[in-house]
Amino acid sequence: MPFAKSATAAPAERLPRALGLRSAVALNMINMIGVGPFITIPLIIQAMGGPQAMLGWLLGAGFALCDGLIWAELGAALPGEGGSYHYLSEIYGPQKWGRLFSFLFIWQNIFSAPLTIASGCIGLALYATFLWPSLDHPLFALNAHLAVSQATLVAMGCCLLALVLAYRQIRWIGRLAQWLWGGVLFTMAWVIVAGVTHYNAARAFRFPPGAFHPGSGFFLGLGSAMLIAFYDYEGYENANYLGGEVVRPERTLPRAILISIALVALLYLVMNVSVLGVVPWRDMLGGGAAANYVISTLMQRLYGTAAARVVTGLILWTAFASVFGLLVGCSRILYAAAADGNFFRSFARLHPRQRFPTVALLTLGLVSTAFCIFRLDDVIAALVVIRVLLQYLLQAVGLLLLRRRRPELARPFRMWLYPLPVVLAIAGFLFLLSAPVGALRELAGGGAVALAGVGLFLVRARRDQTWPFAAST
Repeated sequence: MPFAKSATAAPAERLPRALGLRSAVALNMINMIGVGPFITIPLIIQAMGGPQAMLGWLLGAGFALCDGLIWAELGAALPGEGGSYHYLSEIYGPQKWGRLFSFLFIWQNIFSAPLTIASGCIGLALYATFLWPSLDHPLFALNAHLAVSQATLVAMGCCLLALVLAYRQIRWIGRLAQWLWGGVLFTMAWVIVAGVTHYNAARAFRFPPGAFHPGSGFFLGLGSAMLIAFYDYEGYENANYLGGEVVRPERTLPRAILISIALVALLYLVMNVSVLGVVPWRDMLGGGAAANYVISTLMQRLYGTAAARVVTGLILWTAFASVFGLLVGCSRILYAAAADGNFFRSFARLHPRQRFPTVALLTLGLVSTAFCIFRLDDVIAALVVIRVLLQYLLQAVGLLLLRRRRPELARPFRMWLYPLPVVLAIAGFLFLLSAPVGALRELAGGGAVALAGVGLFLVRARRDQTWPFAAST
């Protein structure tokens, strides 16, 4: 399956523009919410050892807004299919460094995109064990990080079902996204109303001694909490990956990003405070029901087992919606790179009648299915570090360079308070890479992915006599 060469690559076939603002917001929000907040509330509490973990959610929201403004400006100024692939190529130069950085983005996406999709499927299977406890029965384990249970098979089946539904025309996908979005909002609303109407402030904010003492333990916990929060907020850029299929992307993409971040941040903060006001945070520190499926536990304590089962079903709906949105968006990244001649040419293949990327969808779906065998916390940490190293940092620095090198470029949306959001985003990314527990291990893994990608790029460039091995003219 050889790479397409940019010098001879055929022009990319145009994808139909059919996604409006409502569909773009829906795709972003179902990608952001998914199963994340329902399974990570206990993880953040455990990271900081008490309700001071809300600080991680607040900082995560501000962090998401800073990075979202970067995506908004780039999406409006450089609309095109593939999101970061397109932006990095244009910013750093499509025939020089931009060729390397855009390739590295695609390379990391081979790992991070399936990890992200798999995390949603693993979370779905985790909540499914509330309905069917026997799913947690282990079948076999290779080591502490690789184990297969009946829940693993459920996660794999979820991934394959999302692949079947995503394997169709974009207009149909836009309508399906809005239906899934409706289920997501209903689930969040029910949890929030249940928590608010039974709220106990004393229970929610009973801080442990020294909760805010600025020692090393506090900052390590805050780093881990922010990493998890960033995972939960991530997804506001999903519509940018489908820029070639968005109606009036220069207006639609910035609006979709900012609307998604504002709505999801509000939902997350209210829901977390509501949950803490009903379920004591100390219950989430152990390994019981409150730690594994806190929302189901909340409903069970307030309304009984029947309500807990219904909300668990809705959470499964929400998780599946996220997996579906991720699969659709990430497949367009691989398509854009292949159509541009910077990845395997087969990934540019479109369905002969319905015009959607077939090979990209199938590859992502099948690799994501295989990644469902890993543990959820390992998956989250690995995908965040890989993306920060090979996508978000390069993109944030790239916006600074783009402003300096191309001041004449039309910018339908200009970042507020520039360059402050970019500086804060870069500082936040560096904090995520260095502060969390186990950061060195994850950073070493991300560095290994980066070095392997650089090596593969150089081998290909030498074979094709392209930059940096092209003869000078």
